[in-house]
Amino acid sequence: MSSEEPSQNPPADENDEKKPSKKELAKAERLRKRQEAAAASAAAAISAVKVEGDDPLAANYGDIPLKDLQSKEISGKKWTEVKNLTHELKDITVLIRGHAQAIRAVGKKMAFVVVRERGFTVQCVLTVAQDVVSPQMVKFANSLSRESIVDIEGVVSVPSQSITGATQQVEIQVRKLYCVNKAIPTLPINIEDAARSEIEIERALQAGEQLVRVNQDTRLNNRVLDMRTHAVQSTFRIQSQVENLFRQFLVSEGFVGIHTPKLIAGSSEGGSAVFRLDYKGTPACLAQSPQLHKQMAICGDFGRVFEVGPVFRAEDSFTHRHLCEFVGLDVEMEIKEHYSEVMDIVDRLFVQMFDTLHEKYADDLEAINRQYPFEKLKYLRKTLRLTFEEGVQMLKEAGIEIDPFGDLNTESERKLGQLVLEKYGTEFFILHRYPLAVRPFYTMPCHDDPRYSNSFDVFIRGEEIISGAQRVHVPEFLRERAQACGIDVETISTYVDSFRFTSINCTFSLFESSRSFLLIHCFHEYAESQILRTKVCSSYFIFTVITLNVE
Repeated sequence: MSSEEPSQNPPADENDEKKPSKKELAKAERLRKRQEAAAASAAAAISAVKVEGDDPLAANYGDIPLKDLQSKEISGKKWTEVKNLTHELKDITVLIRGHAQAIRAVGKKMAFVVVRERGFTVQCVLTVAQDVVSPQMVKFANSLSRESIVDIEGVVSVPSQSITGATQQVEIQVRKLYCVNKAIPTLPINIEDAARSEIEIERALQAGEQLVRVNQDTRLNNRVLDMRTHAVQSTFRIQSQVENLFRQFLVSEGFVGIHTPKLIAGSSEGGSAVFRLDYKGTPACLAQSPQLHKQMAICGDFGRVFEVGPVFRAEDSFTHRHLCEFVGLDVEMEIKEHYSEVMDIVDRLFVQMFDTLHEKYADDLEAINRQYPFEKLKYLRKTLRLTFEEGVQMLKEAGIEIDPFGDLNTESERKLGQLVLEKYGTEFFILHRYPLAVRPFYTMPCHDDPRYSNSFDVFIRGEEIISGAQRVHVPEFLRERAQACGIDVETISTYVDSFRFTSINCTFSLFESSRSFLLIHCFHEYAESQILRTKVCSSYFIFTVITLNVE
């Protein structure tokens, strides 16, 4: 068991995870050393076992030679996935492959190996028996290092008592055991430690026991190991399904998938949050959004388009709401009469996503819930819609003064979320008719009051996850709005000129980031814990989560 270093201190405005004191760290280090010494002693005792003569069962275990792993031949072997090991397979011989998550010796003639594959685990038992399992085979099993990849062949059995140390409620009576790839003896983190919930750690402390807390820095520095935990595995699967649901729903609604440039001549959103670079002597930017190109696709008579692709923002803020790079899920559609048409799409899309995740991916949600507890999201069959003015009025009645033509800050958004839950019984709602001054240059003003705009934001538990709006489609007015927002019109001239061929459209964007849990299921505690320690622009550090940003 390895020691853990305390994580880097996050900014004061973020929820900080509880850090162990110096006394606790020292105690944990002493515990780690005792456990390592005990493990080393046990391994030495096992190694000291002397087995006389050659082993007639030697072919049933050992390290697989490299030459046999070089696509030498197709043997026709069939591997069973660990997640499929159930009572129905009782007394059937199966072959599995996975990581040796834990190895435990029981005397000289018995050993347990817990094998994990994609978050699912099964307990494998080796018991010395004539012509079946030799003492040398048990010794080999005990010599395996944790996280080594192994092939195990054996007979499925159903124990009389429930198994607490594995997800599958069956055992495999091992007949053959081969090491495919051996891990280093001491890992930076143990998977059991990385998979432990904060609640487990706190309960252990109250009971006088010190458990290892794997901090964020350690997880990021050893991301490959951290990704092997069941919660992270399930998070990736849910992310994949959210993207699939997004695509499937939009295709069923007549949308066409497109891909837009990410290296462009000028800012696509305005403002300073843009990565600028030199491209062979010509100024260029990384796309802050596919917004302009999506609108051009509508001008090209596609009617309805969507895209899943990278988005770059040179954010200075250091929160889970601001990332330098994320995967955007963007939508653009032609409207017939009113921007409420796009809010209708958002309404149906989200309700279908929430319903499907609840119904079909309950196991993955439960795996996440065990490590990062969350409450089920409260949402209505028909999503609540409030105007910005109505939202401001609710806040004023609660004693919070808000600029009627300014934007809501983080605290105001969260308070509004609480008020909406209390009054309407939902944590998912749409706020529309935002002040024009706080929206991008291409947002259409309201017909009855130009101080407001035909725009909307979508909230989950008091956090904005989507922005959307009707776009300005008149070239002269668009140029005027761009100049007013400090954008060099020449850098977006192709975009502006495209509207000379007529168009009228509305848009919203969804994005994958560390706050996506708020979209999927409001895994707020997990999202808060996943703030990036550095503002690097690398997909390696983007977590397995999804959020929506409609713009």
